[in-house]
Amino acid sequence: MNVEYFISKRIVSAKENKNVFSRPIIRLTIFAIALSVAIMLISLSILDGFQSEITNKVISFGSHIQIFNKEKISDTEEIPLELTDSLLISVQQNSEIKDISNIIYDFGLVKTDDDFMGINLKGVEEDYDFSAFSDKIIDGNRINSDSSIFISENIANKLNLKVTDKIRVYFPSVNSERVNVRPFYVCGIFNINMNELDEALAFVSLSKLQQLKKWEENEVSLIEIKVSDFNKVDEVKNQLEVSVEDYYNKNIVSIKDLYPQIFDWLDLMNVNVVVIIILMLIVAVVNIITSLLILILEKTKFIGILKSLGTSNWSIRKVFMYNSIYLVSKGLLWGNIVALLILFTQHHFQIISLDPELYYMNSVPISFDLFSFIMLNIGTLIVCFVMMILPTIVITKISAVKAIRFE
Repeated sequence: MNVEYFISKRIVSAKENKNVFSRPIIRLTIFAIALSVAIMLISLSILDGFQSEITNKVISFGSHIQIFNKEKISDTEEIPLELTDSLLISVQQNSEIKDISNIIYDFGLVKTDDDFMGINLKGVEEDYDFSAFSDKIIDGNRINSDSSIFISENIANKLNLKVTDKIRVYFPSVNSERVNVRPFYVCGIFNINMNELDEALAFVSLSKLQQLKKWEENEVSLIEIKVSDFNKVDEVKNQLEVSVEDYYNKNIVSIKDLYPQIFDWLDLMNVNVVVIIILMLIVAVVNIITSLLILILEKTKFIGILKSLGTSNWSIRKVFMYNSIYLVSKGLLWGNIVALLILFTQHHFQIISLDPELYYMNSVPISFDLFSFIMLNIGTLIVCFVMMILPTIVITKISAVKAIRFE
């Protein structure tokens, strides 16, 4: 058996059975480490939850990347993007692209007996990916025919609409004084809790808007592209700029370009969490150093006896480092237990609520990443272990003769 480890275990068991001076300090150290670890893990999980939830919401409106014509006829009339074979091949050949959707945008006016409202219509194909709306649908379902319309809860509330209600949408024409009118029935109502995006948004059939605009089947407003890894959005965008923009006079923008304020806010949250983690690490390190110094002071006579028996300074230092590792491990264990209990409770019961107008969601989101948890625990253990080496240097300065006389 490792002698240093054996002695360390005896010291630990002795502390637990005797009312020594260091006992409350040790308990305080374990508590401080547990609290620091719990705060770090909870902060990391909340950050991941916020980033994941908000990013998914934003992407549900604009995907990862969009391609559209650079030029417009006017501020209110666009030049359609022609889906040529060469354009589609240039896009599809990128292995990082997961999904491509054809989109048409238009503006319409919904009028009821009591009120009216301007809305932004997004024309999508039958196989459009509505997975991001799966838990955001308040009533009904997504569009299922050319005559159906999928509206935001804000539109429904303002116009007092419900599922199966029939409405008329007026489409002003730029080239003539005639206003096109089309009947729709409300097939579903959704709420993303992002007023900037879904306040006046409604989904309709792509073919319906193509008919209204008198566009061909291969003409759309833009192409929405989803990539397999969100972290590679900028990389894929740059690749598409080389393969597409130079040859087709197209504009290519990422979701980060469309909503910079939102992603800047998320980046700022990254900085805040890093600051919290650093502060909590400092708290843990200060407490373990303080505890270690108190242990050394309390065991000065014991250190003198070991030195008189010929034990090396490094061996004695290892005894106290093993002891400190035990304290850190115990703090990590309790910190993880507390963090997991809090995260589990919040995830399933949404105890802590939020104002959706400020935070874009009703409650604090939680995202559990096992890899991040493991790395944070390992990182904390390594930092504390490295910092333990410094206070044990005091042991090398202790005289065996003076230490034995120490009371």
